[in-house]
Amino acid sequence: MPTTLFEGGEASITLQEDVDPLEAEIHINVRPAGKKMRGVQLLSGGERALTAISLLFALYLVKPSAYCILDELDAPLDDANISRFVKVLRKFAEKTQFIVITHNKGTMEAADLLYGVTQQESGVSTIVSVKFEDAEELRAA
Repeated sequence: MPTTLFEGGEASITLQEDVDPLEAEIHINVRPAGKKMRGVQLLSGGERALTAISLLFALYLVKPSAYCILDELDAPLDDANISRFVKVLRKFAEKTQFIVITHNKGTMEAADLLYGVTQQESGVSTIVSVKFEDAEELRAA
């Protein structure tokens, strides 16, 4: 996954040695393309988010599920990284249904179906939905 989300690069994950594995520290080192290998704590917010997303999807490759809920996973990503995230999400969506909670327009544009909550009247929430397939048909008509 790091090579997809970082467009090159590599990562490693190790456990602290000589300690009970259930209590051991997890060490994650990442080398984004064109940069040197360093601990995850030294990465920028966007790089850390991409590393976490890479780990999440790598785990998903080992133990897939019928559905997955992602709550604002894309919040720290810039537009270029949103495009990479959406590309990976679309690939995994071929076999898994994703419910993605987001405020990011780029992520919303990648959805098949969008739900939103609006409050036209104070204290009264209304749920609205758009199925993009239907919206395209209406726009074409």
